[in-house]
Amino acid sequence: MSHDAAARHPIATPREAEEGEEGHHPGRDSVDSPSSECRFCEMTRQHHPQCARRLPKRIILVRHGESQGNLDMSAYTTTPDYRIPLTALGAEQARAAGRGIRDVVASGGGNWKVYFYVSPYARTRATLREIGRAFPRDRVIGAREECRVREQDFGNFQVEERMRAVKETRQRFGRFFFRFPEGESAADVFDRVASTIRSHLSSLLRSEPCELIANQCAGFLESLWRDIDMGRLDQDPSCETNLVIVSHGLTSRVFLMKWFKWTVAQFERLNNFDNCEFRVMQLGPGGEYSLLVHHTKEELEQWGMSPEMIADQQWRASANRRSWAEECSSFIDSFFEDPKDSESSSEDEEEEKENGKIKHLE
Repeated sequence: MSHDAAARHPIATPREAEEGEEGHHPGRDSVDSPSSECRFCEMTRQHHPQCARRLPKRIILVRHGESQGNLDMSAYTTTPDYRIPLTALGAEQARAAGRGIRDVVASGGGNWKVYFYVSPYARTRATLREIGRAFPRDRVIGAREECRVREQDFGNFQVEERMRAVKETRQRFGRFFFRFPEGESAADVFDRVASTIRSHLSSLLRSEPCELIANQCAGFLESLWRDIDMGRLDQDPSCETNLVIVSHGLTSRVFLMKWFKWTVAQFERLNNFDNCEFRVMQLGPGGEYSLLVHHTKEELEQWGMSPEMIADQQWRASANRRSWAEECSSFIDSFFEDPKDSESSSEDEEEEKENGKIKHLE
């Protein structure tokens, strides 16, 4: 997709947003406006090809390198989770990941830069330091510690045998909704990573407890979208911007779940990232991010993605944009058993059943 799209598509004013859908639809009556808020992008969290907003070329999710806790679970008994360090192998993995990410973002040649978000945990900060060795200073726009992409909270000091039993219970209960005693569930992580209540944020900040706002109304995706709107991530219109998020396995899967509108059942299918494994969401020609621009279908299968999830990624990687209604129904088979293609097909089946009953009586 060209980053130099000259035409804007319809922009909604705050008044129009309050009045609802009447009289304003994406694709009609283009209006020039100094505002950077595109109604289609705002509603869908996806990019319209004619939108003047410049999106990053890639969003790359990286899990931290091998940590002492990955090597020996007893480390959590005496060391707080956020202080668990990388092992020597973890640091080596991070340096290799940095070289791999640099190769990806530099693959098209030309002018490119990177911006980093990092979890505040010691192992992710150390991973970023090692990744950063692969990038010349003039290629790095900046870096920011982002608390909302931290690890799932498993409680405070963790007794090894107790945690083994708790994790076995999680397998039986379900990974997404199981909440660790004194900790979080994956659903809690979803709330803080993926909340999209942007339009009400300012009023809620004046009336709700700070913790509720942090967890439910100021999700990381909100900050990411705001950074894009305010031009914090790009300095040169001719430059390709790449975001790199150095985080944790479950947090990264939750990010993908929210972005691609995966169901809980689809999330439960997914395998964890390996240490320092990274996954590349790349902007396709139709204005959508897809994992299939960079990765292969075989890789997506190995990660646990279903055929319908992969088909959705194939559409996103193509130049053909679906309507918003079609996008909402992209996983319709997940909700209905044997949905009919049309009302007439249902009527034909009913008629066949009636004819069958008559023949049986004869």
